[in-house]
Amino acid sequence: MHIVGRKQEIAALRSYQESKKPEFVVVYGRRRVGKTFLVKEVFENGFCFYCTGRKNEDEDERPTEALGKQLSAFHEALVKYGGRGIERKDNWFDAFLQLEQLIENTKGTGKKVIFIDEMPWLDTPGSGFLSAFEYFWNSFASSRPDILLIACGSATSWIVKKLFENTGGLFNRVTKRMHLAPFTLAETEAYFEDRGIVMGRYQMVESYMIFGGIPFYLDLFEKKYGLAQNVDLLCFGEDALLRGEYRSLFATLFRDSENHHRIVRALASKAAGLTREEIVKASGVANNGHLTEALEDLALCGFVRKYQAFGKRGKGAVYQLSDPYTLFYHRFIADGKVTDPNFWANGYGGGAQNAWRGYAFEQVCLAHVQQIRQALGIGGIVVNSSAWRSAAGTPGGAQIDLVLDRADRVINLCEMKFSTREFEIDKAYCAKLESKARAFAAETKTNKTLHTTFVTTYGVKHNKYRYAAQSEVVMEDLFQ
Repeated sequence: MHIVGRKQEIAALRSYQESKKPEFVVVYGRRRVGKTFLVKEVFENGFCFYCTGRKNEDEDERPTEALGKQLSAFHEALVKYGGRGIERKDNWFDAFLQLEQLIENTKGTGKKVIFIDEMPWLDTPGSGFLSAFEYFWNSFASSRPDILLIACGSATSWIVKKLFENTGGLFNRVTKRMHLAPFTLAETEAYFEDRGIVMGRYQMVESYMIFGGIPFYLDLFEKKYGLAQNVDLLCFGEDALLRGEYRSLFATLFRDSENHHRIVRALASKAAGLTREEIVKASGVANNGHLTEALEDLALCGFVRKYQAFGKRGKGAVYQLSDPYTLFYHRFIADGKVTDPNFWANGYGGGAQNAWRGYAFEQVCLAHVQQIRQALGIGGIVVNSSAWRSAAGTPGGAQIDLVLDRADRVINLCEMKFSTREFEIDKAYCAKLESKARAFAAETKTNKTLHTTFVTTYGVKHNKYRYAAQSEVVMEDLFQ
């Protein structure tokens, strides 16, 4: 077994295998994050049964055809794992009865590991999959202490709604939930080192700003090239492997994705994020249940961050595009205007890239709030993270993308700046910072102490305006 990182997840899966009771474990997370690889490596493919759903390639596919394709995949797996000579059934109840028989006939001691990968794909419209699966677990598997059932899927919204929030036969049946998050910067560094890819931390942060901590993307890097060359090779070159990745992601996650696309396009045009009402106006998606569902899907699948503005409860939620590759795609690839196969290398350090870097670095920081807290020495203090922007119509409209509201009555107002050198605060910017803090105090009516905190690549330059930053976090801290 060779896995970089994921120590806690590996230990957890091992403990489930050693459990003395039946276990129903759900592994979920963003597509391409390495869920299948993790499970296969931990159990070294030693499954009693392993099946994966088949991606729907045809949106116009009839329900009977979709059902048949998934049942065929299930039948082929049954045959592979010992059910030779059995016929393919035409419904899920009979198919799961065949799985029960296969398990009964499997010899040996210890846990019998049943791995159903991409479960959401198996649940085609009108197929009755979920009812049959419920019956399989409740009538058979849940009474057998020798069974470890692992369900996996990238369509996180399906996992949450159909398994975690199930009010029918699967209510409270999941015994363990395992969310597999993208790599942190520290894990990304370890992954590159393991692959023999030589890259400084500055460029490592840049790579994270484009690809996030997604192992599938990182695994595509060619170690003989630098970062800019790899970006061109994967995103802009002829037959670039990731040029169509965005469309592929949405096609595999959402059955009807037009609203999702329209929402993401609207969010991509506004770095600060949008309220629900602003999304309706910018996207043209009607303000109804379909909008609610699409926003929930995007948030659960890791494309969008939903946050409550500081000091507001209930209403006032803001939605912000948070997936690095989706942001990068809409900034540089979506409109098809870039035709230079060496666009990234040729434009490195140019205005378009620098404008994007500022926002992309903020997303890296927001993915490492725990590391920022540790660097500030407040890892053990209760902290509420949020964002804030001044009321509509306020002259000069101020915005703070990360507010750390601490239990020790201090609030850190975080400024996140990506720079090739120490960031320098000049007279004008110092005045802007002071004005922003005053606006925050006045609008929120807080009586807590306000600290302006800079999160930068190489720190804040010491000059006569350095006093405007009460504390700072540097790039190295994000790798802890």
